[in-house]
Amino acid sequence: MIGIAAAWIFLLLLGGGLALDRVLSNAITRNFDDGQQFVLTSMVAAAEIDDFGEVRLNRPLGDQRFLEPNSGFYWQIAGEGYAPFRSRSLWDRALIVRGGHSDDNIHVYDSNEFPEETIRVAERDIVLPGSPTVWRFQVAQSRDVLDDQIGTLRKTLVRSFALLGLGLIVMAALQTLYGLWPLRSLRQAIAEMRAGRANRIEEHELPDEVAPLVEELNGLLFHNETQAEEARRHAGNLAHALKTPLTVIMNAATAHASDLSETVIREATTMRRQVDHHLARARAVGRRGNVHSRAEVWNSLESVERAVSRLYPDVRFDMDGNKSLSVHVERQDLDEMLGNLIENAAKYGGGSVFVTVGTAGPMAEILVEDDGLGISAEDRDKLFNRGVRLDSSKPGTGLGLAIVRDVAEIYGGSITLEESEDMGGVLARLRLPLAA
Repeated sequence: MIGIAAAWIFLLLLGGGLALDRVLSNAITRNFDDGQQFVLTSMVAAAEIDDFGEVRLNRPLGDQRFLEPNSGFYWQIAGEGYAPFRSRSLWDRALIVRGGHSDDNIHVYDSNEFPEETIRVAERDIVLPGSPTVWRFQVAQSRDVLDDQIGTLRKTLVRSFALLGLGLIVMAALQTLYGLWPLRSLRQAIAEMRAGRANRIEEHELPDEVAPLVEELNGLLFHNETQAEEARRHAGNLAHALKTPLTVIMNAATAHASDLSETVIREATTMRRQVDHHLARARAVGRRGNVHSRAEVWNSLESVERAVSRLYPDVRFDMDGNKSLSVHVERQDLDEMLGNLIENAAKYGGGSVFVTVGTAGPMAEILVEDDGLGISAEDRDKLFNRGVRLDSSKPGTGLGLAIVRDVAEIYGGSITLEESEDMGGVLARLRLPLAA
């Protein structure tokens, strides 16, 4: 940031300095030329023709430097056929009269006709009364004075702009350091958390400018702690759930029980149900933190319907509602929830399943209905417990609705079982947050 600011300041000051140098140099040069033109006008006003046809000045020019030899201030009047009428400052020299052009207006130019100095010449052609001759009036002045003034100006500009640039760069550096200084405090606060001396960043100790960043960091810490706590709780629950079946298997094996095979199969099935449930919940928790989670409800329904139709070809599936809804859920988790609900409706219903997609406030609402015998109100809540099955005549683990409830709650949704008024069976009402 400091380097970019320094480069930008340098470019701006360089461009501004060059422009200002040109403007002021031109102003000094115009002022210099105006002085010469004033002398030239004074010469023309004082010039007259004498009795011999030569030009003379009826009054001397006021500047004494025109009388001092090689003073750097010169004038000359020249006409064709006449000797040049010169100032005493020229001494034994004469200004060059360049032909081939007419100076009806004042003409100013630089000349190197004197080896020891560069002069700036202002000249004009005048026809004086009483003489047909075209007289060229010339005023010359050494450029040393003009160059000294421009040199002094440029030194002043360079020094001033250098000091200004240094001050601006120092100011930009101080501003940058001051503006980014709160990040040092933030880094120190994070170091305190890493060292275990704090578990949150205190927002009141930091400036308002970094408050949004601190809020997001604290939110991330809370999210990570929540996930870690859930992971520990799931690990404990899984360990506790597996402990009893393992104990039963070990006791049966130690006692050389005659039904050891049946015991192993039964307890292994129980353990598999527990592992499947906790794995599904762990996957949902891990994917919940993705803010870009988004799934199209209708696409997921069509995919699940095709899969379940192959398992239950005699069941009729109908779907209706909003086909453009998207939910803030990973597609894999949405497929798992809808798959469990629709498969249960196909498995335990009377041969017809109807799915409706709609909204309820900020939530998407998916209704899965069947035409089965239904479930009593007191048995509906029991179905959400792991391993509970009301009909053991059909294959299953008793984990489907428990997984649906856990995954829906992880995403901030819900699942309830009700009685279907239209079809007479069970109505599963799944609510999930709408995607932005």
